[in-house]
Formats: sequence, C-alpha cells, structure tokens
Amino acid sequence: MKIHVHAVGRMKAGPEKELAERYLDRFAKAGLQLGFDFAGVAELMESRAASPAERQREEAERLNSQFPAGSAIILLDERGKNVSSQQFADRLAGFRDAGHKALALAIGGPDGHAAGLRDRADFVLSFGALTWPHQLVRIMLAEQLYRAVTILSGHPYHRA
Repeated sequence: MKIHVHAVGRMKAGPEKELAERYLDRFAKAGLQLGFDFAGVAELMESRAASPAERQREEAERLNSQFPAGSAIILLDERGKNVSSQQFADRLAGFRDAGHKALALAIGGPDGHAAGLRDRADFVLSFGALTWPHQLVRIMLAEQLYRAVTILSGHPYHRA
C-alpha cells in the first residue's frame, strides 16, 4: 500500500524538517517489508481566502485533487479521535489488509479541515486537545508512522 502524506503549508529548512525527514526515511525503509511503500510528502500552499470557511474549502479542494483514486484517507484534525500508537498501527495494517492500494494522510492548514472533507475521511486522528505547530505535527506523524511499522514488525523500538 502506497502511503502519501499531504500537508497544507511548507516546512522550512532547519532541524524540524531534518527530524521529520529522518523518521520518514526510517519509515520508508522499514515499511517495505510490511507492505507499506512511502510515496513522499506533498506540500500545498495555504489558501489566502478572506474567511476561515473559504480557506478550509479551498484547501479541501486542493487536497481532494491530490488524493490517489480509491485511497483510504486519514485526516489529522483537533476534532479527531485520540488513539494509542498500537491502535494507529492496527489502523494502518487494517487499511493494508483490506486491500487499499493507497493511504493518504493529510495535515490541514491553520484553520483545520473543512467539515465535508472530515466527513469523507475514513478516519480523523487527533494528537490530543492541545494545539500543535505545523512543524511538530509533521514530526509527530513521521515518528508515529515509523513507530507503527516497528510495532507491526515486533521491533523493540516501541515499548508499551
């Protein structure tokens, strides 16, 4: 299953980007053995529309146009469900085992995801009730993807 990460906003060069890339590289290497083929990160420009609702709508349209046809969709959103690393790993394996050819994980812009996109998603994930900077969300997602494959492979990186 191809794994695509979509992010509204750009990550500037620096230690945050390097750390996210390090975890994504680890995920890409370890995931292949488990049927996860990392397809990379696609960055979309933030909308410049006047209202939050219009920005969400425009960003949702751009995200929708980039999701691979027939892919499962996980949105990262504060309104989502907070799950354990084991549950996240199980969710990824479940999409793979159900025969999905692709999985799109999407990080929204500062205004979050539009309600219509959340309704379309197969799962809406939250990293807790706190508000996180975009750079940290990317790092946390990258680390959790790597952690998921270590959990699924029985590697000792994850100790519950």
